[in-house]
Amino acid sequence: MISKSKKGMFVCMSELIRDRQPASMFRYFEQISAIPRGSGNEKAVSDYLCRFAQKKGLDCYQDALYNVIIKKPGSAGAKSQPAVMLQGHLDMVCEKNGDCPHDFEHDGLQLIVKDGFLSAEGTTLGGDNGIAVALMMALLDDDTLVHPPLECVFTVQEEVGLIGAVSLDGSLLSAETMINLDSEEEGIATVSCAGGLRMQFDRQAKWQSSTGKRGLLIKISGLPGGHSGIDIDKERTNANKLMGRVLASLPESFDIAYIKGGNKDNAIPREAEALLAFDSEDAKKQAEHVLDSMLVDLNAEICPAEPAFALKWETALLPARLMDRDTTVALVQLLYLSPNGVLSRNRKQGGFVVTSSNLGVVRTTESGVQAVFSPRSSSASLQAEIKQRLSSLGKLLGFTVSCHGEYPGWNYAEHSPIRDCFMRSYQTLFGKDMKFEAIHAGLECGLFQAKLPGLDAIAIGPTILGCHTPQERLDLASCERTWRLVVDVLQRMAEES
Repeated sequence: MISKSKKGMFVCMSELIRDRQPASMFRYFEQISAIPRGSGNEKAVSDYLCRFAQKKGLDCYQDALYNVIIKKPGSAGAKSQPAVMLQGHLDMVCEKNGDCPHDFEHDGLQLIVKDGFLSAEGTTLGGDNGIAVALMMALLDDDTLVHPPLECVFTVQEEVGLIGAVSLDGSLLSAETMINLDSEEEGIATVSCAGGLRMQFDRQAKWQSSTGKRGLLIKISGLPGGHSGIDIDKERTNANKLMGRVLASLPESFDIAYIKGGNKDNAIPREAEALLAFDSEDAKKQAEHVLDSMLVDLNAEICPAEPAFALKWETALLPARLMDRDTTVALVQLLYLSPNGVLSRNRKQGGFVVTSSNLGVVRTTESGVQAVFSPRSSSASLQAEIKQRLSSLGKLLGFTVSCHGEYPGWNYAEHSPIRDCFMRSYQTLFGKDMKFEAIHAGLECGLFQAKLPGLDAIAIGPTILGCHTPQERLDLASCERTWRLVVDVLQRMAEES
């Protein structure tokens, strides 16, 4: 791939190959970068992998969704060792700058090398998780390496709900150990992740006329928000929960005309607003007096950590219809009483978050009102418990509860041979300890453990900055070290008696 930008920073990737090892890993990354591979558009890159396997004479399986499994026998002396699964996903997040003409459906990426980092012109790079694909291909391509039997698994549609991993036939795999290559900070291995689901609460309203009512619009803004998994431990204020607190503090003589807060169930909402209807001007003024008092307390509680927080209200015109009082009361109780934020931690292993819930969305619908929650847990039993608790609350308040996109967590293992192996290898290669962490977001490890009971898993990877944004950058030296680490670990596993 040879091109030139206005700043002259595009390079011939062969220059990169001469400077970086293994050359094959970077060459394969260049090749898959030329193939469009957004979520749901993985057929071309999946077929490319199958052609690669056929050329190498390796066993290959491709399913209807375009997941691919490529198997390679163990090296001499290790052919009878248990198989090791290496796994990553084929799809990438397709984001670009507003002025970028790139067409993700048809165009290959324009790669840039600068200051030791690889990026793409105006778009996401797809290092998440293209570097895993390239690393596995390089392993499969090199017949000089010492390793146990390999089962390289390339999944699809990971970025839109782990869809490929969910559908993959686990009976095609025999591995007892899994090395997931979708972690994004060198030297830190992931050893646990959360499972989750989307829970939707709906309630139909009995609409009533707004004639003779007084309107008051309440707005919450200026909150930082964030990812409902990765950022949940930062205890950031949830705008929807705060709106529930505000409404629960007001006199109950109001109805809701409309309410809205948040856009995604897996994001901590930054803003919320509600238009209320009061029976009289005196009732409205009483509510404003309560808001005056609350604002003093909320500023003292919130502003030291979130200084842009604002709670404002103003008189507003009402639409023709309002929710009935019963629906209003039920909604306020749901917002106020529902569990939110960090719910449990692992007290033994550093206090990482095990279970949480996020009230991501609340909105008025054509027929009534809807709220959407994103509960997460790395413990299957605790995930079932928070699911049951939310369902019970919703049904008690007259909501219809539906669940979507559930996937299992990956619980921390007290004993893990692969974790110990990585620790020994990292210490030998780099003279320092590898760190281990749990992330409160989804990885595919939990799904594979459900398919292969007893599977010992770890997730590692090179340093990638700015994932899911056009500022995504892949640290090339980190890729080289990650390659050395994986090769050393596989050799150690092959040589174990």
